[in-house]
Amino acid sequence: MRLRVEFTTEPFDLDEAPAHALVAREVIETAGLDAVDVGPFGNTAEGGADRVLTAVDALLRKALEVGATRVSLQVNVIDGANGDATAEGGR
Repeated sequence: MRLRVEFTTEPFDLDEAPAHALVAREVIETAGLDAVDVGPFGNTAEGGADRVLTAVDALLRKALEVGATRVSLQVNVIDGANGDATAEGGR
């Protein structure tokens, strides 16, 4: 199964990226995921279910440890275990 994760961490600081945002991005960038896109208002990545779920666990734990007060995330299945693409983009 292939998944896409989208997330943000709070509180926001438009002048300087807070530690929780930097840690969350580092987790995603080093997790061996595909199609990683990080930005100031949201981050996305795709990959196999095991890698995405492991990265989400680490992201939540580490971001909260260094000061995140809220982590918003969404995980979508972008294709099933049998490799059939869904209407969610057909990747």
